[in-house]
Amino acid sequence: MTRSDLPAGQQLDLLDAVAAEPPQLTLDQLLHQLQQWVEVGWLRALDRALVVFLLDSQPDTHPLVLLAAALTSHQLGHGHVCLDLAATLDSPDLSLSLPPEGQQAGRDVLLPSDLLQGVGADHWCRQLAASPLVDAQAAEQGERPLVLQGRRLYLRRYWRYERQVASILRQRLATRLPLPQGLPEQLQRLFADSTQQPDWQRLACALAARGAFSIITGGPGTGKTTTVVRLLALLQAPAVAAGQPLRIHLAAPTGKAAARLTESIGRQVGDLQVDEAVRAQIPRQVTTLHRLLGSLPDTRHFRHHAGNPLLLDVLVVDEASMIDLEMMACLLDALPPRARLILLGDKDQLASVEAGAVLGDLCRDAEAGCYSPNTLQWLEQVSGQSLAGAGLQEGDEQRQPLAQQTVMLRYSHRFGAGSGIGRLARAVNRLDPQQARAVLADSGFADVGSRLVQGQGDAGWADLILGQGHQPGYTAYLQELRRRPADSLETTDPEWVCWAQRVLAAFDRFQVLCAVRKGPWGVEQLNQQIAALLHRRGWLPEPVGWYEGRPVLVTRNDYSLGLMNGDIGIALRIREPALQPGERERMVLRVAFPRTDGSGGVRFVLPSRLTAVESVFAMTVHKSQGSEFAHALLVLPDSRSPLLTKELVYTAITRASGHFTLVETRSGIFEAAVTQPVRRISGLALEWG
Repeated sequence: MTRSDLPAGQQLDLLDAVAAEPPQLTLDQLLHQLQQWVEVGWLRALDRALVVFLLDSQPDTHPLVLLAAALTSHQLGHGHVCLDLAATLDSPDLSLSLPPEGQQAGRDVLLPSDLLQGVGADHWCRQLAASPLVDAQAAEQGERPLVLQGRRLYLRRYWRYERQVASILRQRLATRLPLPQGLPEQLQRLFADSTQQPDWQRLACALAARGAFSIITGGPGTGKTTTVVRLLALLQAPAVAAGQPLRIHLAAPTGKAAARLTESIGRQVGDLQVDEAVRAQIPRQVTTLHRLLGSLPDTRHFRHHAGNPLLLDVLVVDEASMIDLEMMACLLDALPPRARLILLGDKDQLASVEAGAVLGDLCRDAEAGCYSPNTLQWLEQVSGQSLAGAGLQEGDEQRQPLAQQTVMLRYSHRFGAGSGIGRLARAVNRLDPQQARAVLADSGFADVGSRLVQGQGDAGWADLILGQGHQPGYTAYLQELRRRPADSLETTDPEWVCWAQRVLAAFDRFQVLCAVRKGPWGVEQLNQQIAALLHRRGWLPEPVGWYEGRPVLVTRNDYSLGLMNGDIGIALRIREPALQPGERERMVLRVAFPRTDGSGGVRFVLPSRLTAVESVFAMTVHKSQGSEFAHALLVLPDSRSPLLTKELVYTAITRASGHFTLVETRSGIFEAAVTQPVRRISGLALEWG
């Protein structure tokens, strides 16, 4: 039923209730609107279910309290940790998942701005503070499902996560650990090949060496992995000399990110100019955070926690921008008090899919530096570097303790001054659409480009997908697929594995990235359209189902198969050995996945065992984090969306190592995205001044 379905008198009553003082909004009217929002997709069924649960426990709850609870729950789906009441009243309709411009809901329903008309922040806070469902004071000892802190409303679980992260980090920041002996000399030896002034990698090692917590942030190619490998050598050398090597673990949020770090760490450790005994005690294998903490099946809990901490001395976590608030709370809870935690990540990338923007909140002062005079003096003394001309702001050690253990790497070894990708990424980061457009249009930059397409039948679009000139498309891996080993070779012949490796590597050279899942330019339809295009051109035997050449993305961790969310495999026909005497070998379809143990091998999995996969000719930018492609192609939709932000565009650009292409389906969408930064609502950043 919609508002227009009601008798005329009831319609006027409802509108009068909305326009008048909040108490005249009845419970029945609110529940009716919540159901309408669910039906049109503006609100999750889960959010309305919370309201029903709260109403069951407290039937006399004021409608404004229930509305706030529904909106607070809904914010988690947008990545917000809490509901900012004042900001919600400024722009009430942004609190729902309203459709993109140009799309009609198809229903005559009221908006939050209608329901909240005439409501002030103070009045709303008073209603919440008076509710038996809300803790507004002494919340630490309370058990009520909602927590009001200032003008921010939380679900209790997420309030606890935020408090837990802030509390543990404060303890860690106050913990000073013994410095390696001869620190200045050790730094000089490890960074003898550096010509940068100041050498931010050396400074990052110095700060991380003195504390139980540190952050090393920086864009692509700034040397985060190089820095942390030298840091581990710096910490491990005296421990090995004393006969008590440190227990070091490496982790990342996803399987894909773990695999990339495993490969990168292996190369970096091999190049270290240290004793072999020290090199042997630096791990090369990276695991996922879920596997490190020990996920318990069908629960949100882990095997390791404060009562059963991890057995380690040093933990390095890469791609920390992907860590949500809940995972960070669980990770910190499971760490021994005097273990070192080092977070690596790009603060400017997209935040986690789940609620929270932990790295972004923690790196608020990273660019400015905000080092206290004591920190600056100590850094210059042990590193031999001068920071006088670095343009840093002076900070206060008491008010900004986090800044004293954070270093931002500023020099990109991958994207220099002549790199279009580097300049484009910097322009987007500065929210400068005019400069970004100028870089795309500058023919002097061979590594970036843009194209406006009229539709999926556009010949230029097909050229991009198939590949043209020196830029790879999807035909590159399909050409490699056709170079299969001779049928006469045995399955155990290494040539089969080498062939699968080449196919997987060729596929990784090119990737279509999308901002959205739904719509004509979203992941779901583009995967179907690209498969159909390749089938029509004779590259794929089928466009649907399981077929040779189908690339798939694992969407959920499967510990029984050893596959993690984000892993990519390709369906290949391989020769299966005879199972019994007298049987003949046969060609079967198996999905090849690269091994993530650093061996460089391949494993083959039955398609029927893969219950959580989807085709991956196109993937969301979120899913691409932790990956790198020779040619990354970003497709923007033809309508504006809250999902289109400068962080999304920046993340897509920096997935490209060789070439970036922007595909636009409507003019102006790119500029709108670049000028829209992500704003994740939380109280974590407020903890640090």
